[in-house]
Amino acid sequence: MQPKTEEDLSQMIIGANGPLRITGGGTRPIGHCDGVELSTAALRGISLYEPGALTIVAGAGTPIAEIEETLAAENQRLAFEPMDHRALLGTKGTPTLGGMAAANVSGPRRISVGACRDFMLGVRFVDGQGTIIKNGGRVMKNVTGYDLVKLLAGSYGTLGVLTEVSLKVLPNVETTATLRLHGLTDRQAVQALSAALGSPFEATGAAHLPKGPDGEPVTMLRIEGFETSVNYRAGKLQELLKPYGAVDVAMGDTDAWTAVRDVTAFADQPGNVWRISAKPSAAPDLVAKLDATAVQYDWGGGLIWALADEGRDLRAALGDFDGHATLIRGHADVPAFHPEVPALATLTKGLRAKFDPRGILNHGIMT
Repeated sequence: MQPKTEEDLSQMIIGANGPLRITGGGTRPIGHCDGVELSTAALRGISLYEPGALTIVAGAGTPIAEIEETLAAENQRLAFEPMDHRALLGTKGTPTLGGMAAANVSGPRRISVGACRDFMLGVRFVDGQGTIIKNGGRVMKNVTGYDLVKLLAGSYGTLGVLTEVSLKVLPNVETTATLRLHGLTDRQAVQALSAALGSPFEATGAAHLPKGPDGEPVTMLRIEGFETSVNYRAGKLQELLKPYGAVDVAMGDTDAWTAVRDVTAFADQPGNVWRISAKPSAAPDLVAKLDATAVQYDWGGGLIWALADEGRDLRAALGDFDGHATLIRGHADVPAFHPEVPALATLTKGLRAKFDPRGILNHGIMT
């Protein structure tokens, strides 16, 4: 099923007599759910773009590439740099605005500007009863009623099918620099990244690859802004990080951060891929428990990507920890999402009963 209008979508949901599997561009088949495919791909197009107001509104099926091209023409961007999952998951579709918002997809710059949900101003969606709902607006200070905007972000289509998203955008930057340290252990790397992120020198990327492109550990920091400011901050960070070794500085080098964002190092390697959110200080100890084939740290250590043998549930090795682990690519018999604590599970159940009482929207994807 592929509705061409919001009203078509509403009628399809009302008339559904079984589960519906919601898809956008088909690039993020995370989790497992049965049902008839319901695609939002035809609900596309930019309906409003006001560069002066830093606001863009588009249909859920609008390709991210189209939005980024439109923004680039006005020297603007999606600051949270959404990940492109295609290489990692081996998919061939087109990433869409609705899929990005439904999964709250955010890249390395999340540590400095926030996540996708922090830039979502408003949404339109159809709930599991076929009701068309609008929430939020086109300005950040819209605080009337319930904040369904952030509730929908990261709900993976279980509360409603997005039809339109309003986003705040930001100006592009003049200059980018990447600082690299070589040969650090995981623990040393996280300490160095934490020192940089705790400084006033505004890093917008902080990653560690235990096995970099040359096979050796590399620790990376990104700074962005006006050229004079970038040069100044790069010098200050070099001084700050002297205890951890020599720091190389390269101007530009955006390809390295695209590789970090999209976890392309794991793309052609067999095995399950896990996304683990944790306290940066705890990350090296957690990784030590995993016996993973390969790992990659992002967000200063707050995000761990782990490649492991197919069929292994890494949550057993992690045990009880302050965070959660999601299976991004792997065996269908392993639950994709981390089990919720009882209080949160009760809240989630109540929300789904309210928005999708028949349980037809992406049924089972989070269980």
